[in-house]
Amino acid sequence: MPRVKLQRFHDNATRPDIIEPGKPEYEQLGGRWRTDFFRAPHPLTLEVGCGKGEYTVGLAQRHPERNFLGLDIKGERIWRGSTRAAELGLTNVGFVRMRAEALAAQFGAGELAEIWITFPDPRPRDRDIKRRLTSPRFLALYEQLLAPGGLLHLKTDNEGLFEYTLETLAVRPGARVERFTRDLYAEAGPEFAEAQAIQTNFEGKYRAVGVPIKYVQFRLS
Repeated sequence: MPRVKLQRFHDNATRPDIIEPGKPEYEQLGGRWRTDFFRAPHPLTLEVGCGKGEYTVGLAQRHPERNFLGLDIKGERIWRGSTRAAELGLTNVGFVRMRAEALAAQFGAGELAEIWITFPDPRPRDRDIKRRLTSPRFLALYEQLLAPGGLLHLKTDNEGLFEYTLETLAVRPGARVERFTRDLYAEAGPEFAEAQAIQTNFEGKYRAVGVPIKYVQFRLS
């Protein structure tokens, strides 16, 4: 393993804003993230599959009155998000290294106010449908962890995943799409301003070659 990567893994093990396997707090904070981790009773927003943390950090900058967590399985990615948050002096953001499938082990029922899913792997093969982050399997998990009426957001460049998500929501009892667009940056209304406010490097590359960004905001109950 390259020396730089080893150093970053060591950094993660010592950083209080990163929760990962091997730390005593891992799987011990469910239902207590706001009181024991953030020590602030603000609403908690989770980004599932946060990558380098650009979106999680951007949201934390925009909303100092809220708490934000980025979740990803790759330690080197969340090292970057943690580093950026420290450079900005943010205290309302943290990261947890784990797979999304294990969310129920980390969060209590109704603990989350909001969930963002930004540019996930579209999992285009039929045999991978259950691994899509907007599949019925994951929607059931999100519904368990969200407070009643909690919001979810999906941003994606992938048309197939976007249409699959809309179709899945259309047949799910209790699900309600608040707004959606197949070309986010062509929208001028204030209802899309929050989704337009943060642009990841990945997102910028797709926009630069003319790929429209899709967005949907929805609730599950």
